[in-house]
Amino acid sequence: MTHLTVFLLSTLGFTALALAMERHQEDLLGRALPANTTHGLRGIGWAALLLALGVIVRAQGWGVGLASFSGHTSLGAGLVFGALVIGTRRKAKRPGRR
Repeated sequence: MTHLTVFLLSTLGFTALALAMERHQEDLLGRALPANTTHGLRGIGWAALLLALGVIVRAQGWGVGLASFSGHTSLGAGLVFGALVIGTRRKAKRPGRR
């Protein structure tokens, strides 16, 4: 259960951090979000990653926990990156879109 929690928090964190970038906002939403929303997403992203770190270190200790955290964050970041790439390519293939 700890691993699932850390993986979900890592994925949530990287999703929020990706949505805090103007480029991804324009790609996914067609417009840039207001500055306060962007700052909020950035804060949520970092808070989720720090919470994930706290959960895994508490469960496994610093030595194994940091290594486990690295794996979970890599997987979460890769999943978000892949979703962004696939979403952008699908949007580009639609007729009438750029």
